[in-house]
Amino acid sequence: MIKAIVFDFDGVILDSERIMYLVMQKMFHEYHVNLPLSLWSQAIGTQHGFDSIKYLEERGHVKIDKASFLGERDHLFNTLVDREEVLPGVKSVLSQANILGLKIGLATSSKGDWPRRHLKRLGLSDYFQSIKSMDDVQKVKPDPELYIQSLQSLQVQPKEAIAIEDSFNGSLAAKKAGMYCIVVPNAVTKQMPFGHVDGCFKSLQDVSLEKLIQYFTPVGNN
Repeated sequence: MIKAIVFDFDGVILDSERIMYLVMQKMFHEYHVNLPLSLWSQAIGTQHGFDSIKYLEERGHVKIDKASFLGERDHLFNTLVDREEVLPGVKSVLSQANILGLKIGLATSSKGDWPRRHLKRLGLSDYFQSIKSMDDVQKVKPDPELYIQSLQSLQVQPKEAIAIEDSFNGSLAAKKAGMYCIVVPNAVTKQMPFGHVDGCFKSLQDVSLEKLIQYFTPVGNN
């Protein structure tokens, strides 16, 4: 029986991944270098999946001041992302989870202060009983440690929880942890392979937790 849901943050709750890609494209274009989505997507849902500065230096034949580059990137990114509202369907799923008595967690490869700041800004903090971030683990997604810790914190077994993801790295981590996993791909993850997951939705607005729970409940356990 499903007892918990565990959200990813970037790309699931907040449309930050699309914005970061747009910012990086803008900065690359200043050096007349293209940033293919196929390469950038290696970094989505994890840390250190793609060395963008090294790639820019090699393709642009330039030497980049890393601190300055990242400072400008973060300024542009935060200016844009701070205007973003919660993605469609998130509040509906959180409300459904509350009504159904499910525990709610969050597992993100980002630093913990990042989701906490935005969850507070968006008025969502009180929904979450557990938040696990890169600060809590040795390895981030696609390693399953973030999800394993989330399960332990929520005191549920892997097959008692559904992960909600948007990326290949994140969904792989959830499946390695033994969980059910549904994905809601966005503009920068929709080209990723998701044959290993348990469901794929265009939007969380399309998700009925009650139907998912029925679907994931083995016959005889109703």
